[in-house]
Amino acid sequence: MNSEEPRQGWPAPPGHPPTGPSNGGYDGYGGGYGAPAPIVVARTSSHRGAWIGAGATLVAAVIGVVGTYLVSGNSDRNGTPPAAQSSATTSATPSGGESRGSDDAPSDSSQSPEATQSDEATQSGESSAPAETAATPTPPAKPAGTVEWQGPLAITFTDDKDLDSVPPVESEIRDENDFSVYPFGGHMLQPGDGVKALVWKDSTNKTPSYEDCARDIDTMATSTATELKTGMVFCAATNDGRLARLTVKELSAPSTETRGIFDVVVWSR
Repeated sequence: MNSEEPRQGWPAPPGHPPTGPSNGGYDGYGGGYGAPAPIVVARTSSHRGAWIGAGATLVAAVIGVVGTYLVSGNSDRNGTPPAAQSSATTSATPSGGESRGSDDAPSDSSQSPEATQSDEATQSGESSAPAETAATPTPPAKPAGTVEWQGPLAITFTDDKDLDSVPPVESEIRDENDFSVYPFGGHMLQPGDGVKALVWKDSTNKTPSYEDCARDIDTMATSTATELKTGMVFCAATNDGRLARLTVKELSAPSTETRGIFDVVVWSR
């Protein structure tokens, strides 16, 4: 190997041949300096720069993908704000399509005139129902002197009677009871609180009517207890202001429970 021959990777020798004889200089050395220099392709550092650039691009792409993945995952966990979603939807929808969607969207029936009128009618009907109920006329009261109840009635020492109830029964409220019967040497008829009675006396044995009792009750009746006898007739005024007639039909024996059986008529006020 000629020591003057260039090695691989070394810089190329000067491009111009050395000056000398055209026959190559020394005759005995087969050309010497007269031979043309071989063409050598020198390797440059451009390949290294290309690889470095490609590697940098790849690393940047990987970093971008990872960053996008992390940001996307964080957005999915936290949720997209409603304003952002609305903005994204609006920007993604063409303006023409958006207006068509607004025109074609079903309207709320509660805002339509028909629905409003229906609601008003319903509310009006509901509000007018109590008024109609309140406006319903009540049955007319019975004229004064009309018989409200008539029949036999037992009044005992332990069972007072309220003549204002139909039929007359013992009231759980003591002050509402009109008459009681108790023993005191005989059978005594005791008027209750606010109740008055009078013994009807007539020479013709006439049974007193409503008008007869109404005429004498205010001036002759008292709240005093009266001893009972069979056949005795009483005109009475209850604590609710009704007039009544009581006729003694039967009295129990003194040795048994104190009781009186009456034929009773109660008139309306």
